[in-house]
Amino acid sequence: MLRTITIGSCVSVQGLVVGQTPEGKLVIRVDDKTFVGFPASGRA
Repeated sequence: MLRTITIGSCVSVQGLVVGQTPEGKLVIRVDDKTFVGFPASGRA
């Protein structure tokens, strides 16, 4: 599933979900890199 996460206060990354940490962060993959961050809220 394609999801968006936030890394820091200004950076967002969108990719495929590959896991979740116990703290509630999502692990996503973009090409050959993985990123960990909190899910973006879907509210504008």
